[in-house]
Amino acid sequence: MEKKQKRFYLRAAILIVLVAAIVYTIYTAAHKDNVQLLKVGDDAPNFSLVDLNGETHKLSDYKGQGVLLNFWGTWCKPCKKEMPAINEQYKQFKDQGVQVLGINIAQPDLEVSSFTDKLGVEFPILLDKTKSVMRVYNVDPLPTTVLIDKNGKIVKIITGEMTETDIKKYLTSIKP
Repeated sequence: MEKKQKRFYLRAAILIVLVAAIVYTIYTAAHKDNVQLLKVGDDAPNFSLVDLNGETHKLSDYKGQGVLLNFWGTWCKPCKKEMPAINEQYKQFKDQGVQVLGINIAQPDLEVSSFTDKLGVEFPILLDKTKSVMRVYNVDPLPTTVLIDKNGKIVKIITGEMTETDIKKYLTSIKP
């Protein structure tokens, strides 16, 4: 009888742990939505990041201009594919009140600069070393692009790769 009793208690303990794990999972999934998710129409959260040249950029510095924020990584194939198209459109729009800011996610400066140099990127590349801006903007997956109008409002959030035609259309839509 003692072996059966021990086995019963062991099974009961395992069952209690499993039930607790299931309850915890359901609870956290149900309350995950309490995280502030950005949506179209929200004010774009301000941030301050340093670029590859050591210059500080604050989103608030660009008030009055349309801003395209592009979150990316060197290992991301769609990011690499769309980067030249973003650069081409940046050249077309930079004197029309539209700014493009590339935000690299926590990679070493040398890796980022060699990647952007190889592609001939001309727009500012900001370094989000701690992923703090990525978290504030709830970026997942890469690439993610956020369009911000001249008043600092989020106009559109694009996840995934953009074509050059898309980029031109988006930059036109945020032109003051």
